[in-house]
Amino acid sequence: MKSGHQTTLRSRIALNGAGVHSNAPVRLVLHPAEANHGVTFLRTGLPGGRERLIEALWSNVSMTELCTVIGDPADASVSTVEHLLAAIAALGLDNCTIEIDGPEVPIMDGSSAEFVAAIRKAGIVELDAPRRYLKILKPVRVEHGRAFSELRPADSGFRLEVEIDFETGMIGRQKKVIDLDGRVFERDLARARTFGFLRDVERLWKAGFALGASLENTVALDEERVLNPEGLRWPDEFVRHKTLDAVGDLALAGAPIIGTYRSYCGGHKMNVAVLAALFADKTAFEFIELAGARREGARSDLRIAQPVYAPVRS
Repeated sequence: MKSGHQTTLRSRIALNGAGVHSNAPVRLVLHPAEANHGVTFLRTGLPGGRERLIEALWSNVSMTELCTVIGDPADASVSTVEHLLAAIAALGLDNCTIEIDGPEVPIMDGSSAEFVAAIRKAGIVELDAPRRYLKILKPVRVEHGRAFSELRPADSGFRLEVEIDFETGMIGRQKKVIDLDGRVFERDLARARTFGFLRDVERLWKAGFALGASLENTVALDEERVLNPEGLRWPDEFVRHKTLDAVGDLALAGAPIIGTYRSYCGGHKMNVAVLAALFADKTAFEFIELAGARREGARSDLRIAQPVYAPVRS
């Protein structure tokens, strides 16, 4: 398939699970969608049989504590969207409707692996419509204490440089640099699981978080020990998961990014904040179409067309 065209699913996907924070059972169905539909969540199961359509966009983010939430928590929202959106973005899926009958995307095994497998099994088809990309034109940076996140220009492709720094020796300072495409994501990031510290569990429970967390879906740390019997999937699984989260959060830009993302001690809040800063500066980006390149793999031979979409208006 050519990267110059939009895509959708070949067939619908149905998944069942429970939320890691809410522990609420949920059924998730991904439906094919027409060109220019984008990625949207159809929140069902609301009081009175109501339904609410929520676009997967940074401007709809309402919370970023421990996970990313879109929509209005007092009315209709969907939380922990990042792992699913990471799989969707990395595999190059442009258009789909995600029907969900609960408040939180199921955690599955704590990674994106099951979402990737389901999308691969359903298949992705090309649509007869040009695909638009978000090209970074100048650096945009946000800081919070020692943490920062930034988007910088690049000639082609999307590179992520994510660094974390924890006091616990089990994690320490780790860095991951990847040039994103579907194969790289599936091989190096998709199976990286969310993680947490045993010392935080009681506080999180009292705050209504991590009610569905277990060793089946979370890497649990007791100071300097991994409690999961199987251990880690990679020695640096922690930074790989943070990079996975960044892919999912940055998918809320609404289009594939051409640029470089860098972060140090970031997270959901910083990932979304840098998108807000980007779109606040209309000289920092443009939407363009690309032609003449394959979806996964070669990026150096991308031919950039003239801008066809003006910067979004606030």
